[in-house]
Amino acid sequence: MNILEVKNVCKRYPKFTLCDLSFSVEAGSITGFIGRNGAGKTTTLKGIMDLLSFDSGRVEVFGHDFKENELENRQHISFSLSDLTVFPQQRIKNLTAVTKRFYKEWNDETYEKLCKRFDLDGNKRVSELSSGMKVKYNLAIALSHNAKLLILDEPTSGLDPISRDEVLDIFKMLVKSGDRAILFSTHITSDLEKCADSIVYIKDGKLVASEKKDEFLDTFRLVSCKNTDFPALEQIYISKKEEDGDVTALLKKADALKLGGGYKITVPDLEQVMVYYERGKEDEELTI
Repeated sequence: MNILEVKNVCKRYPKFTLCDLSFSVEAGSITGFIGRNGAGKTTTLKGIMDLLSFDSGRVEVFGHDFKENELENRQHISFSLSDLTVFPQQRIKNLTAVTKRFYKEWNDETYEKLCKRFDLDGNKRVSELSSGMKVKYNLAIALSHNAKLLILDEPTSGLDPISRDEVLDIFKMLVKSGDRAILFSTHITSDLEKCADSIVYIKDGKLVASEKKDEFLDTFRLVSCKNTDFPALEQIYISKKEEDGDVTALLKKADALKLGGGYKITVPDLEQVMVYYERGKEDEELTI
C-alpha cells in the first residue's frame, strides 16, 4: 500500500520549473529523495504539505487527496525542514506543551519514554540542542502523535558519523511495523546505502528515477579502459572521467554487457551514479 502518491505535480518559477513529477512512498519503507542543490527537492516537500501551491498535479495521502482532508491528514504526518529554528530561546518542554495541543492522538507516556531513550533534557533551550538532538526531538514529537508518514528535509545534515548512524538505525526501527513510511531528502548518499529501500532522484526539476534502490543501481555499470579503447563507448556512455591515460565511464548495464574484452566493468554505488549523472557530457571539456 502506498502511503503517499505524488502525481504529475508542476511548479513554475521565473528561472526554474518543477516539471511533471510523479512518485510514491510505500508503507513500511524508507525512501531517499536525492538531487543536487536547486534540483527542486525542498520545493517538492513543501508542495506535498501544501506550504506552497503546485500549479498542477495532485498529492494523495493515505489514499485520499491531501487538500480534501488536510486537517485530518496533518494529524498523521510529521514534517520537518532541515533545522529546528523556531523559538531558539524557548525550552523544549514549553515548545512541546504548545505543540501537543494540535494532535488528537498525543501520548504523554510515549513522549516521556522517547525523551529518556534519546537523552533529551526538557529544560534545554532549542538553541542549546546539537544538530543530532534536534533530529531526535523532531522524531520524538512525530512518534508521540502516532505519525504514519515522516517527511524530513536533510535530517542527517551536519551530524557526526556516530549520530548519523544512530538516527538511521531509528529510521529502520520505525518502519519495521509496516504501517509507517519515511521520505527524507539528503546529499549524503552513504546514508541511503545503509537504510533506504527506494530512491527518488530529480535533476533540474525533472524526474530521473523513482524505483527500488537496488534495481536502480543495477541498471548502471562503470566501465574502465585505456584512452585508446574508449572510442567503442562514444555512442553509449552517459558521462566519463579521464586520468593518467585511463577513462572511467558510466553506462547503462545493457550497453556495458555487450562490450568485448579489454574493459573493467563494476557495479557503481549510489554516489558514483549521481556524480557521473550530474556531471554529464557537457561538463567534460571544461578548461581553466
